[in-house]
Amino acid sequence: NRQVTYSKRRAGIMKKARELTVLCDAEVSLIMLSSTGKCTEYTSPSVTTKAIYDRYQQALGINLWNSHYERMQDNLNKQKEINRRLRREIRQRMGEQLNELSIEELRGLEQNMESSLKTVRERKYHLITTQTDTYKKKLKNLEETHNNLIRELETAALEDPDMGRGKIEVPDEFSGFVQSACCVEI
Repeated sequence: NRQVTYSKRRAGIMKKARELTVLCDAEVSLIMLSSTGKCTEYTSPSVTTKAIYDRYQQALGINLWNSHYERMQDNLNKQKEINRRLRREIRQRMGEQLNELSIEELRGLEQNMESSLKTVRERKYHLITTQTDTYKKKLKNLEETHNNLIRELETAALEDPDMGRGKIEVPDEFSGFVQSACCVEI
C-alpha cells in the first residue's frame, strides 16, 4: 500500500531533517504533500519558513513572489476597470453623464432602458394578475361559505318557526357589531 509506505518514509525523512538541523547546524525547511493532499512540514527551530524561501530565492537569483504579485495586480486593475465601467453605466441609466455619449450610444441606452422597463412592467402585471386571482378565489370561497350559512339558517328556521323571534341578549362589547348587522326576514 502506497499510503503505508509514504507514512514510514515520511517519518524517516522528518528524522533526517531534524538530524541535519542539529548535527550540521543547517537551516532546513521541508514540505511534503501526500497523495491524499495531507501536508507535512518541518522548519528548523532557529529560522522561519519565509526566511528560508527568501534565502532560496537569493541563491537562485529568482523571485517566486513577483509573478504571483504581478498576476494579482493585473487582476486588480481589470476588476477596477470593470467596476468603473459599471458605475458609469449606472450613472447613465440614472440620467447622469449623458453628454459624453454619441447618438448611437444614446439610442442603445434608450433601447436597454425600454427593454428593462418592459421586463419590470411584465413582472408587475404578472404579480397583479396573480394577486387578483388569489383574491377572486378567496372571495369565491367566502361567498360559498356565506351562502352555506344562509342555507343552514333557512333550514333551521323551517325546522323551528319561532327561531329568531325572541329577544337575544348581546354583551355590551358586541353591541356595535349587532347594530350594524342587518336582519333577514325568513
